[in-house]
Amino acid sequence: MPSVRQSWDALARNFLGDAPDWYKATILAFLVLNPFLLILLGPFITGWVFVAEFIFTLAMALKCYPLQPGGLIALEGVLMGMTSAEGVYHETVANFPVILLLIFMVAGIYFLRDLLLLVFTKLLVVVRSKLLLSLTFVGAAALLSAFLDALTVIAVVIAVATGLYAVYHRFASDHAIDDEHDHSDDELVNGHMKGDLDRFRAFLRNIMMHAAIGTALGGLATLVGEPQNLLIGELAGWGFVEFFVRMLPVSLPVLIVGLLTTVLLEETRWFGYGVALPPTVREVMERWERREAASRGPRQKARLWIQAVTVVLLVVSLAFQLAEVGLVGLMVIVVATAFNGVTSEQALGRAFREALPFTALLVTFFAIVAIIHDQELFARVIDFVLAQAGPGQATLLFGAAGALSAVSDNVFVATVYITEIAQAFDAGSISREQFDTLAIVVNAGTNVPSVATPNGQAAFLFLLTSTLAPLIRLGFVRMLWMALPYAVTMTITGLLAVRFLL
Repeated sequence: MPSVRQSWDALARNFLGDAPDWYKATILAFLVLNPFLLILLGPFITGWVFVAEFIFTLAMALKCYPLQPGGLIALEGVLMGMTSAEGVYHETVANFPVILLLIFMVAGIYFLRDLLLLVFTKLLVVVRSKLLLSLTFVGAAALLSAFLDALTVIAVVIAVATGLYAVYHRFASDHAIDDEHDHSDDELVNGHMKGDLDRFRAFLRNIMMHAAIGTALGGLATLVGEPQNLLIGELAGWGFVEFFVRMLPVSLPVLIVGLLTTVLLEETRWFGYGVALPPTVREVMERWERREAASRGPRQKARLWIQAVTVVLLVVSLAFQLAEVGLVGLMVIVVATAFNGVTSEQALGRAFREALPFTALLVTFFAIVAIIHDQELFARVIDFVLAQAGPGQATLLFGAAGALSAVSDNVFVATVYITEIAQAFDAGSISREQFDTLAIVVNAGTNVPSVATPNGQAAFLFLLTSTLAPLIRLGFVRMLWMALPYAVTMTITGLLAVRFLL
């Protein structure tokens, strides 16, 4: 029989697995102190502590996946009465379209990876200018996000980057293209190639951050760009074209400044940007492309054609809003697998491994959002902003919505603000013109400054917690640092546009 000490040692080792001891102690300290904080400081201050603790688990995502520590904190919040199970369920149901999107769309992208890898490998080989390549990724992500959605676009780029990384990692480990290989194990990499692998990681970090910023630039501009845009457009009665036109005074200057920021960062190499694709990596990609083209038989070509047709169906369905995004993702899975011979449960299951952990994490985040809602953590800020009058109200609203979106979920913040504004309009407190202006400001305020932190936008959080992030060493702090110049330039531009162009 094991002794009591041995049992405790085993329990301590099992708690949060391989996470550092200091991290385990920190999470335990949070869990122990929270009830005392509630007694001593009250629910309002304790609510903000819960938000800070959850953000801490996101910041340490490379130490431990945030689902377990964040889930324990969220569970304690429910048990302490900071929110209720019904409140968490309400927030989850309200965001059910996002959950459907994650479950089915991300899995659907997995079955399009052959075509995506082929297209983007050709792009890397043909476009030798790093600046032009960076602008291409920002522009393409912005354009796609304007008609699709940011999560779908970032899922595509993640799939591409993971595929490219796996190709080079396999080569650097002296493994044949068809060999079983774990591209997360650097022990297999030849010593003289580790430098190029590190530079390739830095290159991919550049590309991923440019693409993530691009999704925010495009998501700001159109009715379907972000989930909160649909809500704002519905309450304001704006169609696709009217929404686009009304947002132009803000979205166009922000887009231009975003692209100029890309140029500045690539030319100056500030904030970790400006890393070129190593020549050895380019050579490997060229060889891989030639090998794939030479070995591509009739069945492989047919698979690519099916994937191309599926992509067209995907774009058309999302652009014309033929169905909910998640259901479109399910269609992608059915079509891409049925016509490409993927019929086993095991083969289908691999596609869901990337999205389901993040889906579970997102639901735990909704528990924190429920705490924010039930404890009215944002109420004082919202009431103060809406109580202001004159031209400064729009500027103040932009800043407040942006600040809250950076520490919370921008969809939640937008929902709270636009609902309050709509109620004020229905009560006759504000004019129609003022309502339209404030609706534009809410959309801009929740879309632009939220790029400052990974938890501000779902696409950024998905990137942070993806399997790609640890491969390319993209942690919370590094994302903050690389997003900082974009957040500053784009937020200032948005603020000036709101102040002088609306």
